[in-house]
Amino acid sequence: MIVIGSVIARSGSKRLPYKNLLPYKGVPLVRLAVEKLLQSDLFSRVILSTDSELIARTCMDMAGLSILKRPSALAGDQVASIPVFQHIVEHFPCDMHLNYNCNFPECPASVFTQAISKAVDCGESLSDPYAVWAQTKQCLSNYGDPFQIKAKKFAVPEMYPLDIHTEQDLLETHQFHQKNLDW
Repeated sequence: MIVIGSVIARSGSKRLPYKNLLPYKGVPLVRLAVEKLLQSDLFSRVILSTDSELIARTCMDMAGLSILKRPSALAGDQVASIPVFQHIVEHFPCDMHLNYNCNFPECPASVFTQAISKAVDCGESLSDPYAVWAQTKQCLSNYGDPFQIKAKKFAVPEMYPLDIHTEQDLLETHQFHQKNLDW
């Protein structure tokens, strides 16, 4: 089975500008996510889908990473993730696609295996918190309304639940996972 892993990172975050490039423990969020996928032996390929040259350049030196330029039609605020996943699979054919959301830098890599296993059984799976989302090729090909997600959800209680969308979210994630800062 050919399984690809992806990270989708667009430049247009309105709540936290340049969010994907902000550091978590000294490394940009997007780069941390790509590293985690590349370190896993589950994936035939790892893809970064982005509309941003700056995001692409932040990761372009990572061995084993393929970068896919996302068209502007797939980079707006109102675009669902499914069409972006379909664009990835169109360019990188596979049997299974897994997306890792870089807003969850403390996601255990074991969640990748869980998501793939559940998607093999039912076509689509989504971790809760929403860090990892996997679909079979058939599921993506016949998805229907991309805003009506029918994925089988599975709980990941050991994952830090905060989805980073604001500066405060990023700070709280640092505070929880690092020692106290004396100042």
